Amino acid sequence: MRLKSTLEQWMTLQAVDSAGSIQAAALLLNKSHTTLIYSIKKLEDQLGVKLVEVKGRRASITEHGKSLLRRANSMLEQARELEELSQQISAGVESEITVAIDHLCDPSLLYKPMAQYLKRNSTTSIQVIETSLSKTTEMVTSERADVAIITLPVTNYPAQVLSMTSMVPVVSSEHPLATQRNICMADFATYCQVVIRDLGADAAEHREQNVGWLKANQRITVDNFDHAFRALEEGVGFCRLPEHILAKRNHGQLKVLDIEHNAKYQVPLHITLPKGVKTGPAARCFYDLLLENVS
Repeated sequence: MRLKSTLEQWMTLQAVDSAGSIQAAALLLNKSHTTLIYSIKKLEDQLGVKLVEVKGRRASITEHGKSLLRRANSMLEQARELEELSQQISAGVESEITVAIDHLCDPSLLYKPMAQYLKRNSTTSIQVIETSLSKTTEMVTSERADVAIITLPVTNYPAQVLSMTSMVPVVSSEHPLATQRNICMADFATYCQVVIRDLGADAAEHREQNVGWLKANQRITVDNFDHAFRALEEGVGFCRLPEHILAKRNHGQLKVLDIEHNAKYQVPLHITLPKGVKTGPAARCFYDLLLENVS
């Protein structure tokens, strides 16, 4: 079936709707007033639908025109994305990609497929940025990352499930709570709590995000789970750690506590392409490989 209309005609109608008049749309598109009138009239004749009503110097889109334009907007956006993708492809494979990984993710899910990837691709370098809480969301919404491993999906950024991380309460084997039975959350209030800092928190821009129980009378805040693990080894306090960290590093120096109604919780991890259609071929290849390794 041959199409009656062109992308150029729908772009013209979109410009008139956005600018509010044919004259303003003509300036926006760098075309003559007469050319736009002719283009719209031709589109109306081709479709058999009245699209624009001119009242004085104002041009308003008819109800039928608005209905059609809503669908055309999506089509025009896809056309623009196709051109952006073509430019990416013509530019060749990226020399460097940025991968953001939430601190709750088991690093082996990243580095095992990365080793495979680097054997296939000797021209692309990879920058890895560890994130947590608001920093995780920021790396996606600012599109600073080419590939991002996140917790919950970010609004308007499609994500695919990657894995699950289990969080458990831990203390040093020498800590008073290590030998206590029938533990409840109230027992923690008088002990120091080790908390992981929101790496994206900036007092000048937004408040830091907090997760979980934070009612201890005293706490120390560290940048990552590596520091938290070391603090726990020295008996500084208690903290929740991912099970995958304990499986690799705990040799009896730490003890997992069995807390009433709060022994373990799980955090889902997802993977997303923050730049969407603008994602380069190297980043897409690495994204696919990450998913292949967990399927």
